[in-house]
Amino acid sequence: MDLQISVFLLFVLFTAGNGTIITAKSCALPNGCPSGSINLGIGKIASTCCNTNLCNSLDAPDPAIVPNGKKCYYCDGQSCSNTLSCSGSEESCFAATGKFESQPIAVKGCVSTSICNFVSIIGAFVDGVSCCSGNLCNSAKSVTQSFLFLCCSLLSFILLH
Repeated sequence: MDLQISVFLLFVLFTAGNGTIITAKSCALPNGCPSGSINLGIGKIASTCCNTNLCNSLDAPDPAIVPNGKKCYYCDGQSCSNTLSCSGSEESCFAATGKFESQPIAVKGCVSTSICNFVSIIGAFVDGVSCCSGNLCNSAKSVTQSFLFLCCSLLSFILLH
């Protein structure tokens, strides 16, 4: 029997200034469970892993909200020139591009380095994913559309399958 790790996924969507929290719990293989978070400006996805029996029966821990000094660009509608203050373990910036229903999309924001280490897996679902470590290193290029669902789907797929 393969060892499995329990995982919490915590989705926080910011709409009209209010946060909506959605949690998911599951099991994953040890090498498929990065702990960390992705902050998209309009939403945040945090995953936490544990490795004891029924350890995910408790509530998921709240994601860190204290700014850590890192700044990255994020996309909102037609523009990817918005700046975002990263928090907690989000020490890298990221940019991902792809297509959804034949429309080009871009997603940018802050990310934990542990999540960036899964770029090769995520890269199978989108045209390009990159992580960088400097402030505002993920450039402010405008795009046709940005899409929170893409990142939620990709991270869920990686952690829950």
